[in-house]
Amino acid sequence: MNTRSRRERNPRNPATQMFIGLFVIGIGLLFLLDNLGWLDLDLRVHILPTILIGAGILKVLQTRTQSGMVVGGVMIVIGCLIMLKSMGWLDIDWRSVWPLLMIGAGVAVIFRAKQGPTQLDQPFGPLEKTSDEAAINCTAILGGFKRRITTPDFRGGEITAIMGGCELDLRQSSIENEAVLNVFALCGGISVKVPIDWTVVLEGTPIMGGFEEKTVPPAIHNKRLILRGYVIMGGLEVRN
Repeated sequence: MNTRSRRERNPRNPATQMFIGLFVIGIGLLFLLDNLGWLDLDLRVHILPTILIGAGILKVLQTRTQSGMVVGGVMIVIGCLIMLKSMGWLDIDWRSVWPLLMIGAGVAVIFRAKQGPTQLDQPFGPLEKTSDEAAINCTAILGGFKRRITTPDFRGGEITAIMGGCELDLRQSSIENEAVLNVFALCGGISVKVPIDWTVVLEGTPIMGGFEEKTVPPAIHNKRLILRGYVIMGGLEVRN
């Protein structure tokens, strides 16, 4: 597959960038109005559900997998429940909420089982079938995930870390021209190790977080790994 066709299958989403801008503007306006005394908001209570709802919407817009849609949807639901409870509009016992997390995790597992180990799915149709390590889909929630990939034709995929960590070792893999790896971290960290002959391109957006590249540029730039996504109160590190 040439570079142009891979770019067409992994387009950048302008709607996501628009949402980030509007979300940041909205939060800033709320803080401003509250500081001026025009609104009476307890932002210490409302900031957590607001972040969860915004991060969930961002995950839904960014993801390429059905399981990622489920993760984003669960974050939105939990954020809405916390918001409604803090505003006094919903009287709910938290003992009734935590089973929703288990249900959401189970639904995500079912979706991943349906897609199978040889295919990375998209909301608008599947990609071409690849080997079980050519296209990855890694998720870590309140835990850690470590994986070493050994494939001669890495195609990219998706990594999600929510209050957890993911380590991906690609040093024994290779790329044909270019691959795109979508990343999403919320209060978590992602570490990616790449071969010394790969060129790393960071196209992500850190939000109260950070991207850090510690790679040595290769002499020949014929293998490119593009990392796209968002790090919210977390970190992404790439090294070789």
